Amino acid sequence: MKPSALCAALVVATMPSLAGAQFIAEPIPLDRPLGTGPYPAIMEMDPTLPTHTLYRPAELAKVGGKMPIVVWGNGACRNEGNRYHYLLAEISSHGYLVLALGPIGPSEIEIWRGTPAQPFVSGGPGQRAVGPAPVGPPRPRTTPTATRSSQMIDAINWAHAENSRSGGRFMGRLDSSTIAVMGTSCGGAQAIEVSADPRIDTTIVWNSGLFPEPIAMGGKTLTKDDLKLLHAPVAYVSGDDLDIAFNNANDDFERLNHVPVLRAYRKQTGHEGTFGEANGGDFGKVGVAWLNWRLKGDAVAGRMFLGAQCGLCTDPQWVVKQKNLR
Repeated sequence: MKPSALCAALVVATMPSLAGAQFIAEPIPLDRPLGTGPYPAIMEMDPTLPTHTLYRPAELAKVGGKMPIVVWGNGACRNEGNRYHYLLAEISSHGYLVLALGPIGPSEIEIWRGTPAQPFVSGGPGQRAVGPAPVGPPRPRTTPTATRSSQMIDAINWAHAENSRSGGRFMGRLDSSTIAVMGTSCGGAQAIEVSADPRIDTTIVWNSGLFPEPIAMGGKTLTKDDLKLLHAPVAYVSGDDLDIAFNNANDDFERLNHVPVLRAYRKQTGHEGTFGEANGGDFGKVGVAWLNWRLKGDAVAGRMFLGAQCGLCTDPQWVVKQKNLR
């Protein structure tokens, strides 16, 4: 499997067997507050950061405490910040400022089309992932990408500046010392690269992992040695062997021994996880809990991941491995 195939294969694995899954019937207007958290969030752009999409609580004055910063990289290195609208609004609704790479694109590109009867695949109607992930070393990516990992640093720098800009709407509202980076597929590799920055407090690598061969995902050429630069807790979350990034994520986990690391994958789930479900489905719940634990010190949220009897560990839909978690 070529790296370009990993970046381009965007499979929403909303399987018919999922119990209680909720699916989006049509794109939701960008100005409609979304999310199950206490601060329903909207998606918008800011003229001072035209290369990104912002997700923030609709009523900033009602947010209790300062908002940590979360930066997101898209699958396939796509330059559309609304592609993961529902997941990112869900995270923001729990009191986060989320900055996604890329401006707002047409609503048709948003991942929402799943139904229990016919899983959606962006490559074409009626397609879906079948069989285990391919085995064998991929070839390095040679095609240019639409986003660059440096845009994650741009977002962090912008948030720092906005938190102290006199008269700005975010002045004093951001916890600019508490930062997470995350992304899916190509965006996950971009998040790994950026996680060498000492300002990063945690990383979530969704449906991704580094390749055995050197590869550039819109930044420097990455090798497995770059995993040694990680310095903060990291979570690898994916589907099972239906997910083409499954083996890459497993290999990264095995190599990481110097930082706290979680490896969790959802059974019968492909490369796009549950992003097509309302509020990001199970992946949305996992993302919120990890961020609440790692960025807000929420011990109750940490029970989803910590210990042999953690919430995900006892969920028959999930398989979990841990190293150095505390």
